[in-house]
Order: sequence, then C-alpha cells, then structure tokens
Amino acid sequence: MPQQPALTPTRIAEVLERTPTSSFVGGRFLGGTAALEVIDPATGAALTRVVDADAASVGAKALDAACAAQADWAATTPRERSEILRRAYELCHERADDLAALMTLEMGKPLAEAYGEVSYGAEFLRWFSEEAVREPGRFRHAPAADHAVLTTVRPVGPTLLITPWNFPLSMGTRKIGPALAAGCTVVLKPAQKTPLTSLALMAILAEAGVPDGVVNCVVTSDSKGLSSTLMADPRLRKVSFTGSTAVGRTLIAQSAEHVLRTSMELGGNAPFLVLPSADVETAVEAAMLAKFRNNGEACTAANRFYVHSSVAQEFTDRLVERTEQLVLGPGADPATTLGPLIDRAAVDSVQELMADAVERGAKVLTGGGTGEGGGFFHEATVLGDVPRDARVQREEIFGPLAPITVLDDVEEMIAAANATEFGLMSYVMGEDLGEVTAVTGRLESGMVAVNLGVGSDPSAPFGGVKESGLGREGSHEGLAEYLETTYVRLPL
Repeated sequence: MPQQPALTPTRIAEVLERTPTSSFVGGRFLGGTAALEVIDPATGAALTRVVDADAASVGAKALDAACAAQADWAATTPRERSEILRRAYELCHERADDLAALMTLEMGKPLAEAYGEVSYGAEFLRWFSEEAVREPGRFRHAPAADHAVLTTVRPVGPTLLITPWNFPLSMGTRKIGPALAAGCTVVLKPAQKTPLTSLALMAILAEAGVPDGVVNCVVTSDSKGLSSTLMADPRLRKVSFTGSTAVGRTLIAQSAEHVLRTSMELGGNAPFLVLPSADVETAVEAAMLAKFRNNGEACTAANRFYVHSSVAQEFTDRLVERTEQLVLGPGADPATTLGPLIDRAAVDSVQELMADAVERGAKVLTGGGTGEGGGFFHEATVLGDVPRDARVQREEIFGPLAPITVLDDVEEMIAAANATEFGLMSYVMGEDLGEVTAVTGRLESGMVAVNLGVGSDPSAPFGGVKESGLGREGSHEGLAEYLETTYVRLPL
C-alpha cells in the first residue's frame, strides 16, 4: 500500500470540505441547513454538521425516485450494470485516502484499519459486478410430461437498506452491490452517527454512471420515522437491515403488512474456543484480531473465550502480553492500534459488563480503565476466571473486553458456545483435524473461522442462524436475496 497521507488539521479540513452534507435523492444532493452534528469519538467534539432530513417528506421523495427509476434500471443489460459497479470499485480505490479519513474521523477506527475497510468494502462492488452477468436461470425437460420448465429471475424491486455505524463503507457496498447487480433500485439509510462515508459513496456511484434515482440516501435522525414511512408504502418490496436483534424484530413485524422480502444481519455473541490441540501462538494471533479489530465494535467480534484447561495458562499469559502491546489513542495517529469507541454510552456499557463480571468473581488481568479527556476511550481489557452466569456470557460486548472462561471438557465447551439465542460467528482453534471438524459440525453458527481471527469475505455467504438474522450477504447467495424466481411452463 502506498504511504498514507497524515491526517493533519489542514488535510481534515480539505476532506470535509469536499464531502457532501445532505441527503442524495434523484441524482442530486438536496442541500439545506446543516444542523445535525457528526461527533468525532476521539475528541467528543463536533466534527462537522449535516442536514437532518425530514423522514416522512424526504423519505417519500427518495422512494418516489427509486420507483420512477426501477423499470429502466431493471431493463439495463447485466453487462451495463456490471461495468458501472466495476467503475465504482475503481473509484473507491482512487478515493481511498478520503474514504479512509472519513471513517477514522466519524467512527474512530485506526487509520490503517480504515484503509483495510476501503479494500474490503470496494471488493463487494467488484464481486457483484462479476455476479451481475451470472444471474441464475435454467431450462430442462419435465421428467413426466411433454413440456419444458423454464426458470428465470427478475429483480425484487425498490429496496430499503439500513446500515450501522461500525463499518460505514462496507456495510453500504455489501447491500448496494447486489441490489444494483440484480436490477433493484435503492433507498439507503446510513447510521446517524456516521453519515459522511455513505454520502461520499453516493458521489462515487453517481460518477461511476449509476442513473438518477437508482441509488438514494436519506440522512435523518428519525430512523423509525423513515422505516415506518417507507415500509407502509406497498411500492417498497424489500428491506435489508444490519443492526441489533431488538430493532430487527420490529422491522420483521412491520414487514408483514406488505409481505416484504427481508434480509436481517442481527446481533452476535461469538464464542472463541481454544481446544486442547490448539497452537497457542496461532490462537493468540487470531484472538487479537477477533477481539480487538475495529476497536472490538463488530457483530462478529469474539465475545466469549472458552479455553480448555490444558492450554489455559499459556494462552491467557500470551493474550495478556499481546493486549498490553496495543496502543490506545486517536485513530488518526499512525501509532494507534486501538481507537475510541463510538460514544460515551458505549464506554459505559463495557464498564458495566466488566463490573458485573468482577462482582461475580472475575479478575481483571490487564486494562479495565477508561481514557481521560473528551474522547470515548476504553483500555483493551482481559478478564480471567469469568463465571458462566456473568452478563458477558449472554450480552454482546461491542468493545475491547475479552472475558476468559476455563473449561475442562470439549463437550462442555460446545454446550457453552451454543448456550445463546445468537448464532452469527464462531471461532475454533485447534490443530487436530478430527477434533476441529467434530466441534465445528456441532456449533450453532452461520459462520465458523478455524485458526483465523477474521471470517468475512465478499465471496462467502455472510449471515447467522437463530436470532442472529435471516438471509445471507456476499457470495452467490447475496445476489439471490434481491431476485424473484419465475417458472414458465413451455409446450414441447
């Protein structure tokens, strides 16, 4: 990767100056009075302001634009859609400096990780540019009749895409990419806390050749008002949401009125299993990524560490040692390897979960403190002797807190891993292939990473089971989420 330009005050001002600050509807930024503050989590101060759109009126205009563009966009050739997405992929890389800067500034992740997200997020555009020209379909003779079976697909129609704040670019491209590839138009609702990256993406998509109205973006503090307005309109045909299980349940209930197609990527409570055969160095390296990447603010982050007693002491000692090497600070500082959390409530939540575990008998092995000043910092923390009844065993942490529970039996480890209503991600560390496959085959999880700390890949189906969601994003399955199947019977 080329040398990354420093985020000096002058450069920050330049990046913000060329970043749009209002909703994007019908091919243009609407403008208006910028009153909604975007907070820099490294300082707690306002980074800039954006226009807080009226959810009902601007949301209706956005859906009007998407519906007006739907027929023409669906009629474009797959090759044309493919080439537009490919150009958007290239533009993301050309604008990597600005995109990475915006993510670090509005979300707090270290700048190096922000550049990594540019590559990851852009890859969804490239992947679905390739999937666009490979839409499924088949023709075959009916086995017991004088006719043929023709199976075709068509786009679902106008879609509402609701994205979270923790991955401001890739959560958008992971949904927009397949929607556009399938021939669907889009209304994007980015997180109120991190709208800037999404608005920059709108400019990129427009420059790449996406026609007016095909992609729209509504920035508003009234998330409920926007989703209620759009989902009550029978012209909307699909909603895709990434966020908490509680909000997902509400959206699923609302979707019943018009029987909308839904994709839900919801909460996680990922177990991290260190088996007797684990290579400790491999396991620790994976744990550092699984727990502390993105400041610990990921639905796939390792939440519960279940470590076999035969390797527990060595694993714990090495994890504490590696954790103490992390550098807490502003994401814009090149030396930082752990940035601030998104807001004060996030810091307080981690503190509450840690306090509960300690009250029940856990020990703070390293960290535990919060940063001083205006930023929303929390030290990387490892807890030992965490009991099974602690809240961290049941609740998603979403921060740099690693709770270790030592167990004596692999069967007990599997049972503990599955003892949750969630089932998004799991991690398994082990060198004995038979032991590993026996464990992975019994985990109630949509995704499992073996001896790795990152499981996401645009070419792989991302999603969970149980209360972690419905549907899949990425891979071939990601395109299918935006397609309807039609069967045509033909005489022979």
